[in-house]
Amino acid sequence: MAEATNTVAATGKRKQRIGEVVSNKMTKTIVVRVERRFPHAQFKKIVTSYKKFYAHDEKSVAKIGDTVRIEESRPLSKLKRWTLIEVVESAEAVTAVAA
Repeated sequence: MAEATNTVAATGKRKQRIGEVVSNKMTKTIVVRVERRFPHAQFKKIVTSYKKFYAHDEKSVAKIGDTVRIEESRPLSKLKRWTLIEVVESAEAVTAVAA
C-alpha cells in the first residue's frame, strides 16, 4: 500500500514527420514540406498533398534539400510548433562546373 514510487503521468507520444527542407533563410528556423499520399474518397485515385511546417533548428544544421525528421513541441513562436530531431539524408552538394 505504501508503494508511492516515481510514477510519471503517461502522456501521448509526440507526432513525428519526415519531410524535405524548403527554406533555411531564417535564424534557427527551417521550413519543412511534408508529403501525404492518400486515396481520393470518391474516385479512389492516389492523391498527393503537401503541407509546410515551421521547425526549430537550434544549431542550424539543416540545409535546403535535406530530408529531415521533425517532432511536434510546445509553441515556440506564432508559427513554430515543431523541432528538428535529425537530418535523415543530406542533399548532395551541387557544384557548378565550367565546361
